[in-house]
Amino acid sequence: MQTIVPRNGSAATDAHVGAVIRRARSRLGYSQYGIADELARVSGNGSLTRDEVARWERGKRIPGPYWRQWISEVLEVRSSELEAAARQARRARAARAPRSGRARP
Repeated sequence: MQTIVPRNGSAATDAHVGAVIRRARSRLGYSQYGIADELARVSGNGSLTRDEVARWERGKRIPGPYWRQWISEVLEVRSSELEAAARQARRARAARAPRSGRARP
């Protein structure tokens, strides 16, 4: 499996999981529809749609461990890279989330 290296030269683990998925998908020539179909086929789980792939890529959702294992296999990305990118996305999401208990002006 290859390490995906963005144009800026940093390793894929510096990127959010959506960017890792998008780059790997594009490198292999898959459309969002195509990768959704392939993931559904190899996993035996027909519930995945292009819309969910788009949500992953936009950072609206983070694929869970179940889908990350299949993404790793289909997109030829190491599972450790996907996990690190998912952690990065969760940290970024937590940093953007409003903190409860703060007084509002």
